[in-house]
Amino acid sequence: MPSLDTAVIVLAGIALFAAFVNGALGYGFSSLTVPLALVFYTNRILNPAVVLIEIFLNLYVLFINLNGVPAVWKRVFPILIGLLPGIAVGAFVLASLQPGWIKFGTYTVILPLILVQAAGWRRPIRSTWLIGLPFGTALGILYSVTTISGPPLAILFNNQGLVKSEFRAGLALVRVAESSVTAIVYYQLGLFIAESQNILLVFAPSVVLGVPLGAYLIRRLDAETFRRICMSFDAWVVGFGLSRVLIELNLMESPWAYSVMAITILIDAYLLYIFFTVQKTATSADRGRPDDPLLRT
Repeated sequence: MPSLDTAVIVLAGIALFAAFVNGALGYGFSSLTVPLALVFYTNRILNPAVVLIEIFLNLYVLFINLNGVPAVWKRVFPILIGLLPGIAVGAFVLASLQPGWIKFGTYTVILPLILVQAAGWRRPIRSTWLIGLPFGTALGILYSVTTISGPPLAILFNNQGLVKSEFRAGLALVRVAESSVTAIVYYQLGLFIAESQNILLVFAPSVVLGVPLGAYLIRRLDAETFRRICMSFDAWVVGFGLSRVLIELNLMESPWAYSVMAITILIDAYLLYIFFTVQKTATSADRGRPDDPLLRT
């Protein structure tokens, strides 16, 4: 483990960047913070601080997207019901398993979800009780073990064709519920320890500064391009973290373990190339429309 000063400085920088992304997109704090911070801390120390920060972040996102709640709450209600048993199971796993294996599970589950999201996977999904309940349970397990739920939620809501306000409102509803319930369960299991409180003190000022900055600057950036670049960064970090934990658990030796990171970078680079190629084609098509001012005589 690095010296306290080094860990604190790195963690503050990670949290500031993740808060900036969360302010811009409405999600992303935990999915960016956790993979990087797990290099220095275990889930048991990190998770309680992340969960408490996310309660306030998600309430803020919900407040500014209240107009989308009436259109989306019926879709997310089955997910909210499914969350409850999932969070209980996940918190028990967090308290019971060896930290190294929890890191391994975190990276292994998150990496394919990020790559699927980066690939722009689209399949029509209707949020019925048949889908919502098991999805909510699986999401509750994932969140209480890793504090990450943005990628699977984004995949689900994107494939339901939600518009921007509905997407953010649905995301905020689910994440307010999961972070609040998880915090209660963590407290009951005695997972709030002094080290977690110290991390919380590092997170708080970074979030206060980063969220409004991200919300302001996203108005000047293309949101989809920014989101896609953040996913690439996240995928590369998770690939690195998975390589590291493979070495820690003696599952692979260095330097062969870093082939996981190399493969991840190659896959994401290909997906990134496709993304910008499609975007460039769409831009060219828009410019070629008859109503383009440049084509008017």
